[in-house]
Amino acid sequence: MHRFLEATAGQYMTPNVKTVERETTMRELQRMFDEDDFNCYPVRDGEDIVGVVSQFDFLKCFAFNPGRMVPAYDDLLSRMVSDVMTPEFIYVDPATKLTRVLQLIVDHRMKSLPVLDAAQRLVGIIARKDIMRALTRSQLLMSSRDSR
Repeated sequence: MHRFLEATAGQYMTPNVKTVERETTMRELQRMFDEDDFNCYPVRDGEDIVGVVSQFDFLKCFAFNPGRMVPAYDDLLSRMVSDVMTPEFIYVDPATKLTRVLQLIVDHRMKSLPVLDAAQRLVGIIARKDIMRALTRSQLLMSSRDSR
């Protein structure tokens, strides 16, 4: 378990991250969610990460409530990611300990977090499955030491 306590986001993150632009339509976003089986994408404006858009954000625009009329389905799919994205988001840097990443994911019920470097550039994404992989690896290393 000691190995997990020392592990960082940079060691377990996925470095090649697929992003979307602010002008991406909801129709295109829906297609991407279907094809990639991702839960969220960082939203880019040039080189800057300006938010995240998740499946939850996508679904929110289709939620019915008595106080508002729902536009036609095609109208909703023509909207831009910038209309539904979360502009204030939680992120970590590569040196963040996995214990902290785990706590953020649990506390905020998130499935993944962007990893930004000191210059606020996107360098990766860390997801629940990455944390689980780190825990499993730590357990396997501990078991192999115990069997010696």
